[in-house]
Amino acid sequence: MLLAVDIGNTNITIGVYEGDTLAFTARTATDAARTGDQYAVELMGMFALYKCDVSGIDGAIVSSVAPAVTNAICSAVAKVVNVEAIIVGPGIKTGLNIAINDPAELGADLLCVSVAALNKYPLPNAVCDLGTASTITVLDKDGKMIGGIIYPGIRTSLMALVNNAALLPQISYEKPKQVVGRNTIDCMRSGLILGAASLLDGMLERVEEELGMPVTAIATGGFSADIICNCKRDFILDENLVLDGLRILYEKNSRSRK
Repeated sequence: MLLAVDIGNTNITIGVYEGDTLAFTARTATDAARTGDQYAVELMGMFALYKCDVSGIDGAIVSSVAPAVTNAICSAVAKVVNVEAIIVGPGIKTGLNIAINDPAELGADLLCVSVAALNKYPLPNAVCDLGTASTITVLDKDGKMIGGIIYPGIRTSLMALVNNAALLPQISYEKPKQVVGRNTIDCMRSGLILGAASLLDGMLERVEEELGMPVTAIATGGFSADIICNCKRDFILDENLVLDGLRILYEKNSRSRK
């Protein structure tokens, strides 16, 4: 079995694969103050919760956009499953043609979703990863990763709004009853949720204009389900795209370690 770990800015997503099948997923908070031992205890608890035999894990791979947490997680993995994790980064085999100015700048999360999208979905495609930061990663008709778009996610936008406007309250991520709100909360929800959906629709339209052809739109990330249901275009919702990318990358790199 394979242990795949994606360290995000807000959450750490953990998946265990039996072959190509995802046996279970779990999440915990990203916290740079936690030690490897603390993460190890939490990881052991997850295996117990999902009744997964640790002795069956014979491989591990980690991607991270939070460098301060990476070493602690890798230490926890080594202690719990007794394997050295492959870390997604420069030098890893990807099978992906990365056609950006400096391929070394590409974040591990964007690499993972691009590899998964290349292997799973029709080209050209655009992966919309909607989390703390929202990103759109574009693969052209030849499967080249040609670049993307980065903008604040809805939680980040809401925090900035509430922290900088004294009279605006914290709100939940619910769809507003209508576009034109009749009270402060509905006005904020309209701007937050419908605004994010409109931004996504508009940016993908511009991507298609630049490519000169339609793209397959894939959505992933913690806020994807909340946003794409309000979009005008169709999306493929794939909540485990990063983990699938990790599995594919592990398969490409584990052979060279043996």
